[in-house]
Amino acid sequence: MRYVRSVNTTRPEPTTPEPPTTPRADATGTGRIVLLTTSHRVAPGLLSWPAWQALRTADRVLCSDGAHPQLPYLREAGTAVDEAAPTAQELVDACAGGRTVVVVATGEGEPTLTDGLARLAGSGRVAMPELELLPASYDLPGARLLDLVQVMDRIRAECVWSSRKTHEGLAKYAIEEAYELVEAIEQGDRDELREELGDVLLQVVFHARIAEEDPEAPFSIDDVAGGIVAKLIHRHPHVFGDETASTPEEVKEHWLRTKAIEKRRESVTDGVPLGQPGLALAAKLASRVHNAGLDVPLPAGEGIGYELLALAARAEAEGVDPEAALRVAARAYRDAIRETEGEERR
Repeated sequence: MRYVRSVNTTRPEPTTPEPPTTPRADATGTGRIVLLTTSHRVAPGLLSWPAWQALRTADRVLCSDGAHPQLPYLREAGTAVDEAAPTAQELVDACAGGRTVVVVATGEGEPTLTDGLARLAGSGRVAMPELELLPASYDLPGARLLDLVQVMDRIRAECVWSSRKTHEGLAKYAIEEAYELVEAIEQGDRDELREELGDVLLQVVFHARIAEEDPEAPFSIDDVAGGIVAKLIHRHPHVFGDETASTPEEVKEHWLRTKAIEKRRESVTDGVPLGQPGLALAAKLASRVHNAGLDVPLPAGEGIGYELLALAARAEAEGVDPEAALRVAARAYRDAIRETEGEERR
């Protein structure tokens, strides 16, 4: 069996099918099996042009799932689809005489059928038709986010724990997941980074799902995404508008200027969350002062708090994240503690 996979370097635009034409016999005489795969994340009926060509010229089109979302659209386009689940041998027999059979695959991709075809080919006793894997529709980047939204909807409806959660009850998890993400970044663990990004994303989707149920001011994940898209476009006029920026400093200037217009804040301290860790809070205030071009002396006082404030302001001026720097030092301290403990045990 010769296995062919049709691959395009670019995703073809969805097209409208033309009227069916006369089927073409396979030149090899052994026939051809086309396994047509589709994405459930793409609107049914939006298929690639090669897929429509295969459907138009096929001698027979099969689908084992009578509820497959593509079937109504294929039939509306004039494609006759038989609801059948043939065995591998039956499918090979259907290709006799150079006939082409298209199998519209289910979401699982027909593993039983393809495994059976592989066994027949391996036996060496059967003249195998050509087998072609033809993607009929493609997932766009971010398509799996649709799966996440659907899974979250079901969990919210059916899970006794998740269905009772509120924004307030979930708040601590958002903080914990953010810290775990930062730790994965600092450790350079790629697998951990991917997992922690997912955990942070879950918090966003979970909160948005809860927000849909608010009786007075509901909003959805689409509202959340739409809001950040609008914000990003507005704050990047050098990308989406007529302004230019050739350095990171100019980009930051655009961002701060548009942000100031949006927020209309009376003080540079507006919007700085006071509940964040102390060093981060101090550095953020120092950053706001620096960006605004203000000359605000540090408050005079005695004690460790004022010393830490001065250190945080110094770190910000030198472009150092004091929280990250302290975590590096704390890890070194932890390692030293463990080393000492190990020596005492010996």
